[in-house]
Amino acid sequence: MLNTLFTSVFSEEAETFSVSAFLICIAVSIIIGIFLSFMYSYKTKYTKSFLITLSLLPAIVCTVIMVVNGNIGAGVAVAGTFSLVRFRSVPGSARDIVSIFMAMGAGLVTGMGYIGFAVLFSVIMGVALLIFSNVPLKGGKKRDAIEKTLKITIPEDLDYYSVFDNTFDEYTNEHELISSKTTNMGSMFKLVYNISLKDPSQEKEFVDALRCQNGNLEIAVTRQEVNTNEL
Repeated sequence: MLNTLFTSVFSEEAETFSVSAFLICIAVSIIIGIFLSFMYSYKTKYTKSFLITLSLLPAIVCTVIMVVNGNIGAGVAVAGTFSLVRFRSVPGSARDIVSIFMAMGAGLVTGMGYIGFAVLFSVIMGVALLIFSNVPLKGGKKRDAIEKTLKITIPEDLDYYSVFDNTFDEYTNEHELISSKTTNMGSMFKLVYNISLKDPSQEKEFVDALRCQNGNLEIAVTRQEVNTNEL
Protein backbone atom coordinates (compact mmCIF):
# COMPACT_ATOMS: atom_id res chain seq x y z
CA MET A 1 0.00 0.00 0.00
CA LEU A 2 2.80 2.38 0.96
CA ASN A 3 4.64 1.78 -2.31
CA THR A 4 1.61 2.83 -4.34
CA LEU A 5 1.83 6.32 -2.86
CA PHE A 6 5.10 6.88 -4.72
CA THR A 7 4.10 5.60 -8.16
CA SER A 8 2.37 7.45 -10.99
CA VAL A 9 -1.43 7.24 -11.02
CA PHE A 10 -1.56 7.88 -14.76
CA SER A 11 0.21 4.83 -16.12
CA GLU A 12 1.42 1.56 -14.71
CA GLU A 13 4.18 1.54 -17.31
CA ALA A 14 5.52 4.97 -16.29
CA GLU A 15 9.14 5.01 -15.24
CA THR A 16 9.45 5.24 -11.46
CA PHE A 17 12.28 5.53 -8.94
CA SER A 18 12.67 4.41 -5.35
CA VAL A 19 11.95 6.63 -2.38
CA SER A 20 15.51 6.21 -1.12
CA ALA A 21 16.98 7.36 -4.46
CA PHE A 22 14.65 10.35 -4.42
CA LEU A 23 15.66 11.33 -0.88
CA ILE A 24 19.36 10.95 -1.68
CA CYS A 25 19.09 13.18 -4.75
CA ILE A 26 17.10 15.81 -2.86
CA ALA A 27 19.55 15.79 0.06
CA VAL A 28 22.55 16.13 -2.23
CA SER A 29 20.81 18.92 -4.16
CA ILE A 30 20.16 20.89 -0.97
CA ILE A 31 23.78 20.44 0.17
CA ILE A 32 24.98 21.63 -3.23
CA GLY A 33 22.63 24.62 -3.03
CA ILE A 34 23.96 25.57 0.42
CA PHE A 35 27.54 25.26 -0.87
CA LEU A 36 26.82 27.49 -3.88
CA SER A 37 25.09 30.01 -1.61
CA PHE A 38 28.14 30.16 0.62
CA MET A 39 30.48 30.66 -2.33
CA TYR A 40 28.19 33.39 -3.69
CA SER A 41 27.91 35.26 -0.37
CA TYR A 42 31.64 35.26 0.47
CA LYS A 43 32.75 38.91 0.64
CA THR A 44 29.68 39.95 -1.37
CA LYS A 45 26.56 41.94 -0.53
CA TYR A 46 23.51 39.70 -0.56
CA THR A 47 19.97 39.32 0.69
CA LYS A 48 18.63 36.48 2.80
CA SER A 49 15.82 35.73 0.35
CA PHE A 50 18.27 35.30 -2.54
CA LEU A 51 20.47 32.89 -0.54
CA ILE A 52 17.39 30.82 0.36
CA THR A 53 16.37 30.74 -3.30
CA LEU A 54 19.87 29.70 -4.36
CA SER A 55 19.94 26.95 -1.71
CA LEU A 56 16.59 25.41 -2.68
CA LEU A 57 16.71 25.87 -6.45
CA PRO A 58 18.86 22.75 -7.17
CA ALA A 59 16.42 20.56 -5.22
CA ILE A 60 13.43 22.00 -7.10
CA VAL A 61 15.03 21.46 -10.50
CA CYS A 62 16.21 18.00 -9.44
CA THR A 63 12.66 16.97 -8.50
CA VAL A 64 11.22 18.19 -11.80
CA ILE A 65 13.88 16.41 -13.85
CA MET A 66 13.44 13.15 -11.92
CA VAL A 67 9.69 13.25 -12.57
CA VAL A 68 9.96 13.93 -16.31
CA ASN A 69 12.96 11.63 -16.89
CA GLY A 70 12.32 9.53 -19.97
CA ASN A 71 9.25 11.51 -21.02
CA ILE A 72 10.19 13.69 -23.99
CA GLY A 73 6.86 15.51 -24.10
CA ALA A 74 6.97 16.43 -20.42
CA GLY A 75 10.60 17.52 -20.77
CA VAL A 76 9.71 19.91 -23.59
CA ALA A 77 6.81 21.29 -21.54
CA VAL A 78 9.05 21.89 -18.53
CA ALA A 79 11.67 23.62 -20.71
CA GLY A 80 8.94 25.91 -22.04
CA THR A 81 7.76 26.69 -18.52
CA PHE A 82 11.25 27.62 -17.38
CA SER A 83 11.60 29.95 -20.37
CA LEU A 84 8.51 31.90 -19.24
CA VAL A 85 9.72 32.46 -15.68
CA ARG A 86 11.44 35.78 -15.08
CA PHE A 87 14.76 35.77 -13.27
CA ARG A 88 13.57 38.09 -10.50
CA SER A 89 11.21 41.03 -10.16
CA VAL A 90 14.26 43.30 -9.76
CA PRO A 91 16.94 43.04 -12.47
CA GLY A 92 19.97 41.20 -11.17
CA SER A 93 23.67 41.55 -11.85
CA ALA A 94 25.62 39.18 -14.08
CA ARG A 95 26.95 37.48 -10.93
CA ASP A 96 23.40 36.80 -9.72
CA ILE A 97 22.37 35.36 -13.08
CA VAL A 98 25.37 33.04 -13.36
CA SER A 99 24.72 31.80 -9.80
CA ILE A 100 21.13 30.98 -10.75
CA PHE A 101 22.31 29.06 -13.81
CA MET A 102 24.89 27.16 -11.74
CA ALA A 103 22.22 26.12 -9.25
CA MET A 104 19.90 25.01 -12.07
CA GLY A 105 22.73 23.12 -13.77
CA ALA A 106 23.57 21.28 -10.57
CA GLY A 107 19.91 20.39 -10.10
CA LEU A 108 19.68 19.08 -13.67
CA VAL A 109 22.70 16.83 -13.25
CA THR A 110 21.49 15.54 -9.88
CA GLY A 111 18.02 14.90 -11.26
CA MET A 112 19.51 12.71 -13.97
CA GLY A 113 21.11 10.60 -11.23
CA TYR A 114 24.73 11.65 -11.74
CA ILE A 115 25.36 12.66 -8.14
CA GLY A 116 29.15 12.47 -8.38
CA PHE A 117 29.22 14.66 -11.46
CA ALA A 118 26.85 17.12 -9.79
CA VAL A 119 29.13 17.46 -6.76
CA LEU A 120 32.22 17.79 -8.98
CA PHE A 121 30.50 20.40 -11.16
CA SER A 122 29.41 22.42 -8.11
CA VAL A 123 32.87 22.37 -6.52
CA ILE A 124 34.63 23.43 -9.72
CA MET A 125 32.14 26.19 -10.58
CA GLY A 126 31.86 27.42 -6.98
CA VAL A 127 35.63 27.73 -6.59
CA ALA A 128 35.89 29.40 -10.00
CA LEU A 129 33.19 31.91 -9.02
CA LEU A 130 35.02 32.66 -5.76
CA ILE A 131 38.34 33.18 -7.51
CA PHE A 132 37.04 35.37 -10.32
CA SER A 133 34.96 37.47 -7.91
CA ASN A 134 37.79 38.24 -5.48
CA VAL A 135 40.84 38.51 -7.73
CA PRO A 136 41.07 42.08 -9.08
CA LEU A 137 41.34 42.26 -12.84
CA LYS A 138 44.35 43.97 -14.35
CA GLY A 139 43.74 47.67 -14.78
CA GLY A 140 40.61 47.72 -12.61
CA LYS A 141 41.99 50.13 -9.99
CA LYS A 142 43.57 52.28 -12.68
CA ARG A 143 40.23 52.57 -14.45
CA ASP A 144 38.51 53.60 -11.19
CA ALA A 145 41.11 56.35 -10.68
CA ILE A 146 40.76 57.72 -14.21
CA GLU A 147 37.06 57.36 -15.03
CA LYS A 148 34.96 59.68 -12.88
CA THR A 149 31.51 61.25 -12.71
CA LEU A 150 31.48 65.04 -12.47
CA LYS A 151 28.49 66.83 -10.94
CA ILE A 152 28.62 70.60 -11.23
CA THR A 153 26.21 73.47 -10.55
CA ILE A 154 26.35 76.57 -12.76
CA PRO A 155 24.39 79.85 -13.04
CA GLU A 156 21.65 79.91 -15.63
CA ASP A 157 23.43 82.53 -17.74
CA LEU A 158 26.37 80.21 -18.57
CA ASP A 159 26.32 78.28 -21.84
CA TYR A 160 27.23 74.85 -20.48
CA TYR A 161 27.70 73.38 -23.96
CA SER A 162 30.99 75.23 -24.43
CA VAL A 163 31.99 77.04 -21.23
CA PHE A 164 34.11 74.14 -19.92
CA ASP A 165 35.62 73.00 -23.24
CA ASN A 166 39.10 74.42 -22.60
CA THR A 167 39.25 72.94 -19.10
CA PHE A 168 38.05 69.54 -20.30
CA ASP A 169 40.62 69.55 -23.12
CA GLU A 170 43.41 70.29 -20.64
CA TYR A 171 42.57 67.79 -17.92
CA THR A 172 40.51 65.01 -19.54
CA ASN A 173 40.90 62.54 -22.37
CA GLU A 174 37.17 62.51 -23.03
CA HIS A 175 33.97 63.83 -21.51
CA GLU A 176 30.26 63.26 -22.07
CA LEU A 177 27.29 65.23 -20.77
CA ILE A 178 24.90 62.72 -19.19
CA SER A 179 22.15 64.95 -17.83
CA SER A 180 21.22 68.53 -17.13
CA LYS A 181 18.40 69.92 -15.01
CA THR A 182 17.33 73.22 -13.49
CA THR A 183 17.45 73.86 -9.76
CA ASN A 184 16.90 76.70 -7.25
CA MET A 185 13.72 77.91 -8.94
CA GLY A 186 15.34 77.76 -12.37
CA SER A 187 18.21 80.11 -11.49
CA MET A 188 20.84 77.37 -11.78
CA PHE A 189 21.64 74.22 -13.75
CA LYS A 190 22.93 70.94 -12.38
CA LEU A 191 25.09 69.09 -14.91
CA VAL A 192 26.38 65.52 -14.79
CA TYR A 193 29.35 64.42 -16.92
CA ASN A 194 31.21 61.16 -17.39
CA ILE A 195 34.89 62.08 -17.70
CA SER A 196 38.22 60.32 -18.19
CA LEU A 197 41.08 62.16 -16.46
CA LYS A 198 44.46 62.43 -18.15
CA ASP A 199 46.28 62.43 -14.80
CA PRO A 200 44.41 61.43 -11.59
CA SER A 201 46.93 63.38 -9.50
CA GLN A 202 45.67 66.61 -11.10
CA GLU A 203 42.10 66.14 -9.91
CA LYS A 204 42.34 69.06 -7.43
CA GLU A 205 43.73 71.39 -10.11
CA PHE A 206 40.89 70.30 -12.37
CA VAL A 207 38.27 71.11 -9.71
CA ASP A 208 39.92 74.47 -8.95
CA ALA A 209 39.78 75.40 -12.63
CA LEU A 210 36.08 74.53 -12.75
CA ARG A 211 35.41 76.59 -9.59
CA CYS A 212 36.76 79.67 -11.31
CA GLN A 213 34.29 79.17 -14.13
CA ASN A 214 31.11 78.25 -12.24
CA GLY A 215 31.31 80.99 -9.61
CA ASN A 216 32.53 78.66 -6.85
CA LEU A 217 29.23 76.77 -6.76
CA GLU A 218 28.91 73.10 -5.81
CA ILE A 219 31.19 70.59 -7.59
CA ALA A 220 31.46 66.85 -6.92
CA VAL A 221 33.82 64.31 -8.51
CA THR A 222 32.86 60.71 -7.73
CA ARG A 223 33.74 57.23 -8.90
CA GLN A 224 31.95 56.31 -12.09
CA GLU A 225 29.38 53.64 -11.31
CA VAL A 226 28.91 50.72 -13.67
CA ASN A 227 25.31 49.88 -14.54
CA THR A 228 24.69 46.58 -12.74
CA ASN A 229 21.73 45.79 -14.99
CA GLU A 230 24.04 45.42 -17.98
CA LEU A 231 25.83 42.13 -18.64
